[in-house]
Amino acid sequence: MLAREGRLMKASRKLLAAILVLAAGILAAGCGGGGSPESRGLTLGIATGWDESAVVSNLSKILLEEELGYGEVRLQELELGPVIQGVAGGDLDAYQDIWLPNHQQQINEVQNDIVQLDPWYLGTTEFGIAVPYYMEIQTIPELNQTSVDRILGIEPGAVISERIPESVIPTYSLEQEYVESSTPGMLSQVERLYNDQEPFAFVAWRPHWMNARYDFRYLADPQDALGDLNDGATISTIVNEDLPDDDPVAYAFLGTLRLTEEQVNEIENINPSDYAQSARTWLENNRDVVEPWLEAARNAQEA
Repeated sequence: MLAREGRLMKASRKLLAAILVLAAGILAAGCGGGGSPESRGLTLGIATGWDESAVVSNLSKILLEEELGYGEVRLQELELGPVIQGVAGGDLDAYQDIWLPNHQQQINEVQNDIVQLDPWYLGTTEFGIAVPYYMEIQTIPELNQTSVDRILGIEPGAVISERIPESVIPTYSLEQEYVESSTPGMLSQVERLYNDQEPFAFVAWRPHWMNARYDFRYLADPQDALGDLNDGATISTIVNEDLPDDDPVAYAFLGTLRLTEEQVNEIENINPSDYAQSARTWLENNRDVVEPWLEAARNAQEA
């Protein structure tokens, strides 16, 4: 009887030891850089209303999961501020749509908790107030010579949503009101007014599919009321400070990704209501574009 109990206790200890070894292995794979990609999760942030953010994140998700073997790449949509804070705090691994100098203040607040990668966008950005081609005006102050009574705007968290009412309208004594909205909400109004050939003013930027779909002009800002928003911005990725060590594969992939304005607009234009489908469709004919990103990630995986 005593011998039997001894054997059972010995077997139990062996089982417990095996369980502990297995658990330790799982934790090491999930938290460190040594585990295989499929054993780790990745979470990418998307800023609400920023279409190029949704495009590049969906493109990254597809390639990381289907080409580099990741088990799951989650996409989490939040307002811009919480996205940046999420990367700094570790709730998000990366955010791929930082505009500088536009977002410099937010970046300054978290610079010790993030790593900023080189710009991935190869085009020239633009941000400002625009009007459709059939309106004659060329500058912002000329808006007072039109029947336009509103400037159609975007999310309240955007820098331009502060700059227009606080700087542009008083600088030029504009009679128009700035109306905040969501980006999809603004664009639905642009679609209707444009099709009806009505005069209107709205917030526009590139890269965005609006530049390919509509014929419009960015209004000149002779007194530089928009400040640094008139300067071309870089678009880059930020990652949590631990990502380079914890996941060198994802870090290499994100750091190598590059797209031109034409490519971003092309992806967005395929289906602006479903960027996952757009990215997948675009990938079918653009394998040569993404191969260097994948090669860099595979090299990191083998290192």
